[in-house]
Amino acid sequence: MMRSLWSAASGMKGQQKQMDVLSHNIANVNTTGAKPQRAEFQDLIYQNLRAAGAESGDGTTYPTPLQIGLGTKLAATNRIFTQGNIQITDNLTDIAIEGDGFFQILMPDGTTGYTRDGSFKIDENRNLVTTEGYPLLQNIQLDANAPSDSITISGSGVVSDTPVGGEPTVVGQIELARFLNPAGLRSIGKNLFVETAASGQPLASNPGVDGAGTLVQSALEMSSVQIVDEMVNMIVAQRAYESNSKAITTSDSMLEIANGLKR
Repeated sequence: MMRSLWSAASGMKGQQKQMDVLSHNIANVNTTGAKPQRAEFQDLIYQNLRAAGAESGDGTTYPTPLQIGLGTKLAATNRIFTQGNIQITDNLTDIAIEGDGFFQILMPDGTTGYTRDGSFKIDENRNLVTTEGYPLLQNIQLDANAPSDSITISGSGVVSDTPVGGEPTVVGQIELARFLNPAGLRSIGKNLFVETAASGQPLASNPGVDGAGTLVQSALEMSSVQIVDEMVNMIVAQRAYESNSKAITTSDSMLEIANGLKR
């Protein structure tokens, strides 16, 4: 069987996975704090027909090898943590991170999740929570007598409110977590990540300290997916898929010719 059939088939499978990644990116073009993924490919093993440096006779050697590749495979999906655009929302509980870092979220099982999505809400207990109702790890609880329009969040993460007839009061401190390898984080959906051995342990600090970004109140970080780039990559993937399919049909035609030699 011709090697080209299997090589081209692996190329078609690879482009299908590329389309899966691109479709996911495009689907999240309006997701708050979303980061695009990039499909990364590697070539497969080679069939070595002749080694470089092998004797060619009369005391000479072949300067190059004779190898035939056997296709490609998807090696990794790398998430690109570039800064998204900051959009002003005028909602006092919306918080954008300008720079490096993640909000730390207390998960229902007691573990910590990490997110760039700062679209926080106020629950029935006056706690600052995510859209899913998960509180911040620092458990920011607003004063029961303070109106919602009195909330102030500084760039350094200090949260304060003003009770009716009272003075501004500090109710908590938001911390950010950084990772040496944020691409190693594992996505679990709902705009949340969890740490892995590859990401390293979180480095927690106040915003604006030790390389952490600063906070912007009444704003959200938009998705950093660039729709034009994704569309161009989609065209490239489509043409690559088409080219691989042409290689299969061409190989099939060659086999048909070979089969028709004896009649």
